[in-house]
Amino acid sequence: MLNQVWLAFFLVSAVTGALRWLAGGHAEVFSAMVGALFDMARLSVELMVLLFGTLTLWLGLLRIAEQAGIVRGLAWLLGPLFTRLMPDVPRGHPAIGLITLNFAANALGLDNTATPIGLRAMRELQSLNPRPETATNAQILFLVLNASSLTVLPVTIFMYRAQQGASDPTLVFLPILLATCVSTLTGLLSVAWCQRLRLGDPVVLAWLLSGLLLFGGFVALLATLSAAALAALSSLMGNLALFGVIIAFLLLGAWKKVPVYESFIEGARQGFDIARDLLPYLVAMLCAVGVLRASGALDAVLDGIRWLAHAANWDTRFVDALPTALVKPFSGSAARAMMLDTMAHFGVDSFPALLAATMQGSTETTFYVLAVYFGAVGVRRARHAVGCALLADLAGVLASIGVCYWFFA
Repeated sequence: MLNQVWLAFFLVSAVTGALRWLAGGHAEVFSAMVGALFDMARLSVELMVLLFGTLTLWLGLLRIAEQAGIVRGLAWLLGPLFTRLMPDVPRGHPAIGLITLNFAANALGLDNTATPIGLRAMRELQSLNPRPETATNAQILFLVLNASSLTVLPVTIFMYRAQQGASDPTLVFLPILLATCVSTLTGLLSVAWCQRLRLGDPVVLAWLLSGLLLFGGFVALLATLSAAALAALSSLMGNLALFGVIIAFLLLGAWKKVPVYESFIEGARQGFDIARDLLPYLVAMLCAVGVLRASGALDAVLDGIRWLAHAANWDTRFVDALPTALVKPFSGSAARAMMLDTMAHFGVDSFPALLAATMQGSTETTFYVLAVYFGAVGVRRARHAVGCALLADLAGVLASIGVCYWFFA
């Protein structure tokens, strides 16, 4: 499906550009589209350079955790659950521990930490793949849950709102929490339906219900805190979690008599190989996205949605936040730019800005995740991964709109 999607980006861009030239006389659109190709190619290299450092750091630390038995311990703990959700993955396989660490990092909003862990998990899952170019059921479930972006503490969103002068940077905390839960649940149910997973299994139900109870209790506790206390707690927990993971890996490694420095260097070498292999996939996807944006196709979609909303006598304030939602599946940096532009244009505490921030925190860069995670292991046939991930994105966007009208309208 990635082949068709990638080709469609260029074809839609070409048709849109031709229509703007022939019907509107905007011949400069082709210059903008060609310029976008080179800009996105340069951005791909810049991203790869950033990934070199991040991947090297975290894959080195993960090697220490692996030799200290942390990954194996997590795999043993979650073995009963994942043997049912991922029946093709043997119980105790290291991929399960890595998947757990990846989900924990995503929940805390630690994107830079989650990505290298997720790439290592995908490589472990690929070691079980009998057809290396085709995604397995386990890889698809992992990718969709990763792309649905369950975020408990969206620290980065708070930071952007604070930078823009928001009176209460954490105002979108609960809306993001509710919307991202809807997105993740939709992703899980869609994959379960496609793969005929038995969610009614007693073990799965026990994990899901206990998780929901703990999660509900945590939300209830956070809801009692003031805005200032919540902001302080969010920042503290995010930074403590990040540095705490590093210290825990090093201390457990030393306790287990692991040569931490040599192990770090051994694991860090993998970061160079993975980042190098990602460049072609990043160039392909980001260039397609850049051309699509430069052609004016996204603006045309927004105008059409606004017209439909007027025709249905709906409030149209949500349309002003949709650029963030429309580009988020393709590019996180583009969505971030759209969100900041909405904050600057309408005001950081306006309804469109609050909705844009909620959308930014409740959905993920689906096609970027597909390109990076599958590209790192050479998977070319994504099967139902794209459809399930986009369905989770749609659910997150619709939930964001509904929750924001509930909270802020």
